[in-house]
Amino acid sequence: MSRTPEAWPPVATELPERHPDTPAPGTDLPPHYAFCFGCGDRQDDGLHLRAQMGDGHTLRSRFTVTEAHQGAPGLAHGGLLACAFDEALGTTVGHLLRRPAVTGKLETDFLLPVPVGTTLVIDAHLDGVAGRKVYVSAKGRLGTDDGPVAVRARALFVTVELSHFIDNGRPEDLRAVAADPNLLGRPPVELNP
Repeated sequence: MSRTPEAWPPVATELPERHPDTPAPGTDLPPHYAFCFGCGDRQDDGLHLRAQMGDGHTLRSRFTVTEAHQGAPGLAHGGLLACAFDEALGTTVGHLLRRPAVTGKLETDFLLPVPVGTTLVIDAHLDGVAGRKVYVSAKGRLGTDDGPVAVRARALFVTVELSHFIDNGRPEDLRAVAADPNLLGRPPVELNP
């Protein structure tokens, strides 16, 4: 049975201008939070995903699958791959719009296995905005910028106020960020938990 893919984005959207503070194309982006499982430097078994701004509404991320990321023997865990796409898509939203946002929905299509030791190159694109809803999509290629597509994903993010994180985050983590704003990768946000 064949299924026709739904239109994406599924609603009428506008493609916003890049925020004036968006880093220039080619800029390597720091982790947004040192303890983030997706991009943080202080997570020993995290993805250590690295991102670079692209042209227009794009961003390129890379991560290498390690033994700690296995599902089946020698292959990346599917949930971990979904995590990598969530991180890459969220980074795209955060840097292009410069507004806090959270994942509302994430769809992932697994096309090829991703072996341990492989670097996955994820090209993400901001597809459109409708009010607080932000639509993004990405393709993950094996090994190189033009390698075979192993994973595709698309997501809906919802912009939120900074208070979302303050009201819902663990107090001890918020205090740690307040004490050391360098735990956040962007210019520090004033927190007063």
